Amino acid sequence: MKFAAIQRVIGALVAWSSLMMLPPAIVSWIYGDPGANLFLLAAAILLVIGGLVWWPVRKDARDLRLRDGFIIVVACWLTLAFVGALPFLLLPQPQISYVDALFESMSGLTTTGATVLDHIDTLPHGILFYRQQLQWLGGMGIIVLAVAILPMLRVGGMQLFRAETPGPMKDSKLTPRIAETAKALWLLYLGITVTCALSFWLGGMTAFDAVSHAFSTVAIGGFSTHDASFGYFDSPTLEAIAMVFMVISGMNFALHFTAWRKASAQPYFHDSELKTYMILLVGATVIVSFALVQNGTFGTLGEALRFGGFQVVSALTTTGFTTTEFHQWQGWVPLVLVCLAFIGGCAGSTAGGMKVIRLQLLYRHAIREIRRLIHPHAVLPVKFGGFKAAETVLDAVTGFFFLFAASTALMTLLLSMTGLDLLTAFSAVAACITNLGPGLGDVGHSYASLGDTAKLILSFAMLAGRLEIYTLLVLLTPAFWRD
Repeated sequence: MKFAAIQRVIGALVAWSSLMMLPPAIVSWIYGDPGANLFLLAAAILLVIGGLVWWPVRKDARDLRLRDGFIIVVACWLTLAFVGALPFLLLPQPQISYVDALFESMSGLTTTGATVLDHIDTLPHGILFYRQQLQWLGGMGIIVLAVAILPMLRVGGMQLFRAETPGPMKDSKLTPRIAETAKALWLLYLGITVTCALSFWLGGMTAFDAVSHAFSTVAIGGFSTHDASFGYFDSPTLEAIAMVFMVISGMNFALHFTAWRKASAQPYFHDSELKTYMILLVGATVIVSFALVQNGTFGTLGEALRFGGFQVVSALTTTGFTTTEFHQWQGWVPLVLVCLAFIGGCAGSTAGGMKVIRLQLLYRHAIREIRRLIHPHAVLPVKFGGFKAAETVLDAVTGFFFLFAASTALMTLLLSMTGLDLLTAFSAVAACITNLGPGLGDVGHSYASLGDTAKLILSFAMLAGRLEIYTLLVLLTPAFWRD
């Protein structure tokens, strides 16, 4: 392990991340909030800690290996989550414990959207903006941002990018240089965010709410500036806008980049994963809407399509916005919505879950195994997008599915041992490991009622889900630390 090089990168990233405390400080000053000093204090702490870590090894210029990238990603996410909890901890009202502050910070950075805060409408504007900003930064990845804007790191960056970006197709680059790829992704991400904010503003939101909800919509985070989430606005127009941008953000950003560069929509029509993604959205919307009418939750199909469709899009993209208390709906629909989050959006998007492409590969792999029983000696390749899927990719997808399922089962068991009922325990773990946010049972509204042990377990689940299991669990294996 090249610990000096790792320490240099972590120190630089932490020091530069102090800048993320400045926008909420400015918002606090604009709105006359008393909390501007909280963000300046947090910025100073980040700058000092980062500087102290970076200074002793600032001249180390050795290249990083892939395993060094895993350590950097996990260490930086943990560091930023721990320090990012300070503004919540220093709030005069409401006064919360450090575990609660860490939970809220981790939920923001991992774009989960689970919260322990009540009476959100009464919070200072600076804190509200800070929560939304956490999700926006975490959406594309703080590490990718750092590789794009910090040439002083003096590393190629591919090690960090592969460990950070979601999905099984991590080796493909949009541009020849990884820094250029990260910049392209962030410019695209910024452009979609600005477009979303303008759309919300034109749709009737205040400028503050428009920017705040654009942050969480494009990041697929789900935090809101109101207790009632998106239901606060009670506007079909705003809900439609949110659905459009949730769907866009749940798509592979490489597709957006390719379509933008070619000035053509053709790449969208030739992508197999996107077709399956849209079929799942439309199919689940129809099924859920008819079920809501049948069980009497809504009296008309129009109402069911409006509320059911919004929750389907929110769940499948793992955004977590709500327009109504769906956890109180009758029948099996709430559980189906939580289970949709296990599928998630497309690879290369800001969505959580296992990703649609993995579902497709698992399905085709299973069909091939069935055919092999009939034709044992036949050569049956698994094809995807017109190309043969490598056996190493299939092995990785199968392993990921097992680890995802096993982690969910284990953490559900651990939560149930803290005294939670099975529905609450399962839905809480499912909502956190898929980065969905809202759950069922006792966590339908918030996670404030859970004990500290449960919140720490769920914080681990959020990070594991955001880094897609492998990146975090690989550090727990003894073989990783052997030279």
